[in-house]
Order: sequence, then structure tokens, then C-alpha cells
Amino acid sequence: MQLPALDMPVFQPGWVWLAGAGPGDPGLLTLHAVNALNQADVVIYDALVGEAILRCARPNAILEYAGKRGGKPSPKQRDISLRLVELAQAGKRVLRLKGGDPFVFGRGAEEALALHESGIPFRIIPGISAGIGGLAYAGIPLTHRDTNSCVTFLTGHNASGEVPDSLDWAAMVRASPVLVIYMAMKHLDLLVAKLRHAGLSGDRPAALVQDATLPQMRVLTSTLGRICADAQAAGIAPPALLVVGEVVDLHAAFGRSDLQATLNSSCQAAS
Repeated sequence: MQLPALDMPVFQPGWVWLAGAGPGDPGLLTLHAVNALNQADVVIYDALVGEAILRCARPNAILEYAGKRGGKPSPKQRDISLRLVELAQAGKRVLRLKGGDPFVFGRGAEEALALHESGIPFRIIPGISAGIGGLAYAGIPLTHRDTNSCVTFLTGHNASGEVPDSLDWAAMVRASPVLVIYMAMKHLDLLVAKLRHAGLSGDRPAALVQDATLPQMRVLTSTLGRICADAQAAGIAPPALLVVGEVVDLHAAFGRSDLQATLNSSCQAAS
């Protein structure tokens, strides 16, 4: 893939670049991420990095899968970090490619610390997070002057795979009119129960966005009281985002079928 005539950084041997690949649509890759793919000797990629994005790698690059998916055998985080160090010490130009942004619920900080402790030089390349780009593609704005001036992002499970137990759910619900929960499907029932217990009404608008920005993206709008039953009936599956707040109601205007068809055509052309 040819880049415009920009002054882009040179990927030096022995370095690791931690890059975000965005939420899925190859068109949402940054120029820095494409530049990294064009130069890397080894690309270690996550489960949410699609084939269309990997095809941007230079022809002789080695592609290594290091994805983590709930309920399936996955490499341990320590082993991934050690692999990055090992390859860099061997003089390789190592690209660690993550879905979304590496520093937004992506374990990028853990890997960067491991590289720092081992004396490996590294670069961080931000990416478009699914909670921003994915909801935009779904026709759900994160903010609107008539509904909210605050947004809270949280993860649906912590390092142990359970719903985070250190959150002050009541304070969060009081402070933020819009909540975006990553990796929401595994514990959807419990997440909804916590939000209801914290004071949110069952009538609160809620939506699930599955496979955000991809051609097969699905958007289910509902209410907090019905979202679990509706998700089960619709067969919504991971990966999916849960968004709760009045902005969900704007999907009726921004999530038009003609707009969605345009987005899907863009994704298919890129792949």
C-alpha cells in the first residue's frame, strides 16, 4: 500500500511498535499504522485484526496470531510480552497490532511496561477505539448538546474475567448520562443488574453493537430493562459494545438503512 509523500518514521531493527488497528474497517487504519505494516519484519496481531488489514503488511512479513477470545484457548499475556522482547532482541522490527487503540482496554500498557523493563525501544501508535469509531458507524453519537456533555467508558470484565468489583456504580451512574461498556456480552445480565441497582430505570435507552464497522455489523436498540432478552432473541454475540443513554434514541435518525448500506459498501470495497 503506497503512502502519500509524508515524512514518516523509519522502523528500526530491534524496535517494537505497539499500534492500534482501529475497530475493524481497514479504512480506519492510521497512516502511521500502515507505515508500520509496510516495514515490519514480524506482525503479532490480535483476534480483532481482520485479514484485510493484515494484507497491508509487506509480502515477506511473518504474521503471528496472539489473539485472546473469551472461553477459548488463548496465549498468556506474559508469553506474548516475552515473545515481543525475544523478537526485538533478535534484531527484528516487531509490530504488535491490536484492535482499536492499544491503550484502551487493550493490554498495551502491560506490554509497553514489559518492553521498558527489558530495555527494548518502542513506539506507541494510537488507533481509533471501537467505543468511538464503532458507535459512530452504528449511528449512535457519543455526545449531543441536548443529552449529555459527559461519557464514561468501562470494561465488562477485569483481568480475571469477572465484572469489575472496584467500580462505584452508583457514583458512575449519577455522574455520567452515557455509558459505553466494552466486552459486554459475557456478563450482560450482571452488568444490567448492576446498572439497575445503581439507579438506572428499565426505560433507559440501551443498544448493543456487534462487529462494529464491519460489513456484518448489527445494531440492536432496546431499553435497559429489555436488552438482555432482546439480545438473546436476536442472537447477538461477541464482540459487542453496550451503550446506555439518551443518545441511543438518535440511532433512529443517524442509523438509516441508506447510510448503513454506504458504510457496508465501503467496508466490502476495502476488503
